[in-house]
Amino acid sequence: MADAQAAPWFVGWGTLALINAGLAQGKNRSGLLWFLLSLVLGPIATLVLVLLPKVRQKMF
Repeated sequence: MADAQAAPWFVGWGTLALINAGLAQGKNRSGLLWFLLSLVLGPIATLVLVLLPKVRQKMF
């Protein structure tokens, strides 16, 4: 019974991790790294991403 109640929580956490990956890529950061960090940190990772500046791309 506890697993059925926890399912929406896990779906929300996973969705947040996907959103954070997209946000990170929009700031020229590693989407995979931020996805994994978001699975661990959740909303804290979102806050950090929002506060970080966009990374400039190299001109190579």
